[in-house]
Order: sequence, then C-alpha cells, then structure tokens
Amino acid sequence: MKNSKKGMELVQVAILVGIAIFLGLIFKTQIGNFVTGVFDNLMGAGF
Repeated sequence: MKNSKKGMELVQVAILVGIAIFLGLIFKTQIGNFVTGVFDNLMGAGF
C-alpha cells in the first residue's frame, strides 16, 4: 500500500513537470521578453 502511494506521487510530479515544460515551450518568446525587460529596468535603475 505504501509503495503504491509513493508511485502515485511520482506520477503527479512527472505530470506537473511535463505541463511546466510544455507551457514554457509555448510561451518561450513571451517569457524571454519579460525577463529581458526586467533586467533592462534593473540595469537602468542605477542602484
């Protein structure tokens, strides 16, 4: 019974990682533009 529960948790983690990778591939350009904009604003802030 204990092994079955641990296996299900691993399956859930694998599914969540797969979804995260899939969304990352879909929104790759938007994420890249966002990160670039954030770093540009930080560099221009003149801390």
